[in-house]
Order: sequence, then C-alpha cells, then structure tokens
Amino acid sequence: MTIRVATIADVGAIMAIEQASFPADAWSESLMRAELENIAHGRYFVLEQGNHVLGYAGLRHLPGGKDADVQTIAVSDAARGRGQGRALLRTLLEEADARRAREVFLDVRADNAVAHALYVSEGFTELGRRPRYYQPDDVDAVVMRLDIASWRGAQAANQKEQGACS
Repeated sequence: MTIRVATIADVGAIMAIEQASFPADAWSESLMRAELENIAHGRYFVLEQGNHVLGYAGLRHLPGGKDADVQTIAVSDAARGRGQGRALLRTLLEEADARRAREVFLDVRADNAVAHALYVSEGFTELGRRPRYYQPDDVDAVVMRLDIASWRGAQAANQKEQGACS
C-alpha cells in the first residue's frame, strides 16, 4: 500500500469511503472537492493499493500559521486493523511539521474508542469536550492537541531504539 497526495480525480473513491465511514454526518461531495482544491490551506492524501483508494486523510494549515488541524481520516473496512490509519495520521503530522506548524488539533467522536486510542498513542492529549457536537447522534467531540516538536522527538527516539534492536 502506498500513500500519495490526493487529486480531484480521487473524489469519487473518497466520497464512497466517507459515506460508508460517516453515514450520519458525511461531508458533501462539493465540500470535499473544495477541500481537495484548496492546496494553499491544506493537503489531502490517499492510501491506495493498486488503483484502489482504501483511505484518505486531510490536514488544514494556513500559510504562516503555527497550528494545523486534522480535518478527517477514514479507512475502508477492507484496510482496517492493519495500521493504515496510523500511517495516514503520521503522513498528516509529517506534513504539518514540514509546513512548520508547532501544534496539531483534532476533534474525535467520544464514542470512537479506536480512533481516540490511536491519537493518544501518537501523543495527542485531551483539551476538552464539545457536548453534543456530532449531529444528529448527539455525540460529544473530544478536542485533542499534539505538540509537533515532542512528537518528532518521540519518532526519532523510536527509530533509534528500533535501529539498536536490529
């Protein structure tokens, strides 16, 4: 599987995953298209195997800004449970680092334990909650933050440790 920058040609495949992953509150195709076109303010990536898109992720970062936001991450059922969500998240964090963001924020549904655990394992911490944010389900949003310098240091330490074990 590979991760590459998303293009407008990917919008159909992205929307199929979007609607399957977020049936109650999926983004519209026009909104997703606008996100893909607005490369000055962010970047979207797709996970693909062969010619099939199996996941996507988006980052919002205003030029010169010190913070970035994870807009969305979704992986198809066929690719779940194999570390692909983590790979997409790390790609977004590398992009934020390359754009010189100092911190990254995200919202995650309070009832999404798998995503929450992923974010915590990468170093995100909870800042607070937005009650009943996700509609129509009345689910709270957990607001999380990551310090990029700390994340980068943890990544370097992990790589060094893995190299010593080889």
